[in-house]
Amino acid sequence: MDEFKFSMERVNQLSEFISPSKLSEYKIEFSILLVSILLAYVFVHRWNQRNVKGPKTWPFIGVLIELLRNYHRMHDWLTEYFVESKILQLRLPFMTSTYMTDPANVEHILKTNFNNYPKGEDFQTCMKELLGEGIFNSDGELWRQHRKTSSFEFASRNLRNFSTVVFKDCALILADILHQASVLHKEIDMQELLLRMNLDSICKIGFGVEMGTLAHQLPDNRFAKAFDQATGVCSFRFSNPFWKLQRFLKVGSEAVFVRSIQDIDEFTNSLIHKRIAELKAAKSTDDKKKHDILSRFIELYENPESNSTVKSLRDVVINFVLAGRDSTASTLSWLIYMIISNPNVAEKMYKEIITFEEEQAKEVIGYDPKDPTLSFQEKIAKFATLLNYDSLGKLPYMHATITETLRLYPAVPQDSKGVLEDDVLPDGTKVRAGERVVYVPYAMGRMEYLWGPDALSFNPDRWFNKEGLFESASPFKFTAFQAGPRICLGKDSAYLQMKIALAILFRFFNFHLVPNHPVKYKMMITIAMKHGLKLNVTTTQS
Repeated sequence: MDEFKFSMERVNQLSEFISPSKLSEYKIEFSILLVSILLAYVFVHRWNQRNVKGPKTWPFIGVLIELLRNYHRMHDWLTEYFVESKILQLRLPFMTSTYMTDPANVEHILKTNFNNYPKGEDFQTCMKELLGEGIFNSDGELWRQHRKTSSFEFASRNLRNFSTVVFKDCALILADILHQASVLHKEIDMQELLLRMNLDSICKIGFGVEMGTLAHQLPDNRFAKAFDQATGVCSFRFSNPFWKLQRFLKVGSEAVFVRSIQDIDEFTNSLIHKRIAELKAAKSTDDKKKHDILSRFIELYENPESNSTVKSLRDVVINFVLAGRDSTASTLSWLIYMIISNPNVAEKMYKEIITFEEEQAKEVIGYDPKDPTLSFQEKIAKFATLLNYDSLGKLPYMHATITETLRLYPAVPQDSKGVLEDDVLPDGTKVRAGERVVYVPYAMGRMEYLWGPDALSFNPDRWFNKEGLFESASPFKFTAFQAGPRICLGKDSAYLQMKIALAILFRFFNFHLVPNHPVKYKMMITIAMKHGLKLNVTTTQS
């Protein structure tokens, strides 16, 4: 007690010497000192990066400010830095990602050391509510099971033949809508029509459902709208270190995401239960086996109505929609834009299609491409009968044009992987466990060291060798379909659908971009056009 009294007396004595005004001055001086130390730290931090190639970081927040400022053009922002360096390390709060364009590094993560670079927990957490445990969001044994089942289905001749019929039917509906637009001089949004066409086709092929979203009235579809919103939010999560907090509070884009997932789940669960009931009825009546992919997956389960099975089937549905709707529709949109922006390419492709029609018509009794008695719709329907998997192989320039579009506008412009254990990439870059690695197909397609001085030019002829034959590039250089064990199973199906659509569209229609219409990508998982693709359409004369 005596010691306490003594201490208080000393404090009172000191306070007599330090007036309130003096104390205030000390506080100000101390604050100035702290600010000076902080500014000096920031200055030294930035000074040490003066020779660093790539975005410069700030203390604590890394490249967050510059990334958010350039998020709307992130693919081009990265490409500008890749001109100086083949590898970039971007630091954000709680995460460091290594971005790359060097094929040797890409091969290392996609093939050579594949097991060290899974999708990873961070990616799966961002995508789980949308993709669940489907093939695009799973690793290990679960991924291998999905891969095995899916590869078997894609190799099926029955599925390929069924897909060809569906692709042609949907393309003919699109052609009818375009014909009406040409007659009425009506402006169209080609991307919107292609998204609807692809949704109808994937739902028919994948799940045996007639969606009917591609119609003259363009009926509203809540599922498609919810799917677009959900994929956009998921894409932004990779650049938003605070998304989990927003998700917990259900504010901002995450509030929209919650409603979108509800609509998506409602649609898919209804679809699955309907398909299960139809398969039961088919068994009792000895009906023919269904060709759609969902039916085949249902048949793999002993108890398809269990909650866990319905959830697994739901994930199958959503993953196939992502692959079959968005990626192909975005590629076709950019493809049409690039063709009409390059008249020499449009002319070459039209001549190839006309030659193809004349040669194929010789093998069909009673087929005359120039028959004046046929209506416009009849000509299109007749032409469609010439299109199949084998005959479309006789359109190499079209194949090259699709491939050239994918070089510059890959459906998935960047793809990330997790890092399980510390590793050293072929170029000597060190990556640590828990970080992410990202290869960037969009930037890779624009690198002169990979494609030559005309890398930015749209030139389908680059895909032909000296003998005039199409020659593919290494999948670690041309990464539009991934590579290694995760290489895209739907590659042939995507080419088939795009060739059928292109052959019909460019045989019978001319497209013109609406004046002053802005063509820019928006940040999503796939490289969709932000403002759509607004076109005027006319019919060809021959």
